[in-house]
Amino acid sequence: MSERCCAAVVRVLVLQAAWALSGGQVRYSVPEEAKAGTVVGRLAQDLGLEAGEAEARRLRLVAPGRRASVEVSGASGALLVSSRLDREELCGKSAPCALRLEVLLERPLRVFHVQLEVTDINDNAPVFPAARKNLSIAELSVPGSRFPLEGASDADIGVNAQLSYALSPSDHFRIEEENSSSRRKSLFLVLTKSLDRETIPVHQLVLTATDGGRPSLTGTTELVISVLDANDNAPQFNQSVYNVHLSEDAVQGMLVARMNATDLDEGSNRDVRYDIDTIVPPSGSDLFSIDTNTGEIRLTGALDFEVVNLYDLNVRATDKGTPPLSGHCKVVLEVLDVNDNAPEVWVTSLSVPVPEDASLGTVVALLSVSDRDSGENGRVRCWVWPASPFGLEATFAGSYSLVLREALDRERVSEYEVEVRAEDGGAPALRASRGLRVPVSDVNDNAPSFAQAVYTVLARENNAAGAELARLWARDPDEAANGRVSYSVWDGGLGVGGGAAGSSSTGVGWRPASSYVSVDAESGRLWALQPLDYEELQVLQFEVRAVDAGEPPLSGNATVQLFVLDENDNAPALLPPAGSAAEAGGVAAAAEAAVALAGAGSESGTLWAWAAWGAPAGQVVAKIRAVDADSGYNAWLRYELWEPRGKGPFRVGLYSGEVSTARALDEADGPRQRLLIVVRDHGEPARSATATLSVSLLEAAEAALAAGSSSSSSSSAVSRSAAGVELGAGAASAATNVWLVVAICAVSSLFLLAVVLYGASRWAPRAAVLSAPGPTTLVCASEVGSWSYSQRHSRSLCVADGAAKSDLMVFSPNFPPPPPAPAAKDTQPEPSALLDTVSGTDLLASRCFVSQSLFFSAHSLPP
Repeated sequence: MSERCCAAVVRVLVLQAAWALSGGQVRYSVPEEAKAGTVVGRLAQDLGLEAGEAEARRLRLVAPGRRASVEVSGASGALLVSSRLDREELCGKSAPCALRLEVLLERPLRVFHVQLEVTDINDNAPVFPAARKNLSIAELSVPGSRFPLEGASDADIGVNAQLSYALSPSDHFRIEEENSSSRRKSLFLVLTKSLDRETIPVHQLVLTATDGGRPSLTGTTELVISVLDANDNAPQFNQSVYNVHLSEDAVQGMLVARMNATDLDEGSNRDVRYDIDTIVPPSGSDLFSIDTNTGEIRLTGALDFEVVNLYDLNVRATDKGTPPLSGHCKVVLEVLDVNDNAPEVWVTSLSVPVPEDASLGTVVALLSVSDRDSGENGRVRCWVWPASPFGLEATFAGSYSLVLREALDRERVSEYEVEVRAEDGGAPALRASRGLRVPVSDVNDNAPSFAQAVYTVLARENNAAGAELARLWARDPDEAANGRVSYSVWDGGLGVGGGAAGSSSTGVGWRPASSYVSVDAESGRLWALQPLDYEELQVLQFEVRAVDAGEPPLSGNATVQLFVLDENDNAPALLPPAGSAAEAGGVAAAAEAAVALAGAGSESGTLWAWAAWGAPAGQVVAKIRAVDADSGYNAWLRYELWEPRGKGPFRVGLYSGEVSTARALDEADGPRQRLLIVVRDHGEPARSATATLSVSLLEAAEAALAAGSSSSSSSSAVSRSAAGVELGAGAASAATNVWLVVAICAVSSLFLLAVVLYGASRWAPRAAVLSAPGPTTLVCASEVGSWSYSQRHSRSLCVADGAAKSDLMVFSPNFPPPPPAPAAKDTQPEPSALLDTVSGTDLLASRCFVSQSLFFSAHSLPP
């Protein structure tokens, strides 16, 4: 308890000390027009009271003599605005506006003085004594005259009451402020420009007063200034000079002109009368008269253009003011001549012909134009017809230049007929003209141009040397030497190439086009210098250049594409069997077909093949291969069985060349069949080649052993051929006999094996596989496949039952056949006496070839 008393005593002492230091008074400031509830200050806190102490000690406000418009919040002890504060109502123009308040605090009772200053805001706009003020000012008032005005007042104080004045835009008045000894400034309306009642009889201006508040407020008043009239305006004619034109045959009494003068003054100051002051020349004083009231001037005598063609009349208009004022004008009377002379045109200089590359503005001719009449009759207008490509330019009075306005083109227009026309200003107008002939000279500005950018020429091979292939023509619209064209074949880097289809050669190297064709320099006729060979050259593309004889010469090019059409001039050529020694020897051996066939086991060009007894229909036993150096239909080959005719045991694929069984083979067919096969192309006329095939009919096992023997012999022959050793016919026959003995001995063993495999053949597909070394390659051939005559290298034959598949045509490029792959050590050599066998096919079926490792598998015969 004692501690609390001590703390209270300390607070009182501190409060008293603070109050003594501050002069015992609290000061606050609040703007006028603050809203009710606005916190003026935290009174309890400023008095050093703690929270809740103001309410406990009943802190309250005492306003002596007036409504304070503020109150103390009992809860917070803050001084709040309780009602509207209007500084002008509370203090008027006094500054500053301070309200003295007393604050009571009980337990113990204390009195505090609070000073509340109400600050001014710009809430009052300037106000003029009247919204409109009328002034009257004499018209003759001199600039600089001053007319006092009553200024505006503002209820605010300080900056908010500092006024500035502005006058609406006016050329005649301005506002001027002047500081005086009084508190208010003196305001004057100053005349800056002489007044003219006739121009502006009444001036309506707006005077605006603006205070210095932020934002500023304004007040306005309207000034209505009336201008009082004086006789300060002389009569004014509506024209200072009247130009009158009369023909010399005008009659007396004719109205010459009607004068009209106006006076802007009022009353008698504006009444006007007219008279003629002077006439020049004086001899014309008897020719004209004027009405003093209406101002009409009429002709009273006869005019003569040859004597006087121009009269000057000075007319005066005078008002009735005091003193009277006068206005003057001049009447210029021009006597018009009768138009009896036509214009004349002369050519003083002519520069022709004009080159077609002449620049714009080039002067072609100089002209002179004149007319002996005067006035409009002597004023001449000139122009050129047609309006292009030439125009007229005036150099000086009566002289003109005919100049070039547009570019010339002799090829479009080689000569111009130009007419210069002149017309005077008479009524009716008279005309004259002068014709000019302007030829255009040629320059070499056009290059020869061909009718086509690319010419396509078709020529058959084996044509005669000197035969005409085509006729080229280039047009040059220039004339003489500029249009004379010469032709030549341009060897600008173009080469030719080609080669027969299926040829082993790499084609013809680069050769200039001029070695094949030539063009006549004058006529443009294209000639062949030598017979063309389709197998050597299919397409020849070159350029023909046309050059004119101008200076400098111009040229144009056209591309000629010469396509050589194939003729059926090559018969089909038989190819050696695939895998034979000739084929293994490369390109040179392939070219020697006879040697290759002999190495394959044929006698006197006969090809050999083996077939087993009981072979089913459709089994392929051999394939005839041929190629035609022509192309298209001329190289499309077909194969026909020439002998034996009728229903023999064998047939040949029409387009594939595959020899297959036409039916099942039996012993009635004999041990050997000799087939004569003809290979024809589709050319006109058709060309053909023949091949002889000897087919030996053996038992199934013998056929397999014969195939193995032939394969071994073929492999040995290939190896010896590669080593450069030639075998004789006797050595080959001895090797064949050995293998035949071995084959007979193996028949018994194979028979037992055939019985074992018989049961398996009931559930397994019947197939016979003959393979030889070579890369694994899938080639599907059809009858149409021979169309490309590609050199296929199939090494195995797969024949299986089942539905025929759709054909896939594969064409290999016409390159030399690759060398055969080296035979594996554990494989048997391919028989050299067999033709290259491929899948049997007809028009509806195809077979596939797969190269694989060497093996031989025999399945049981069909039941």
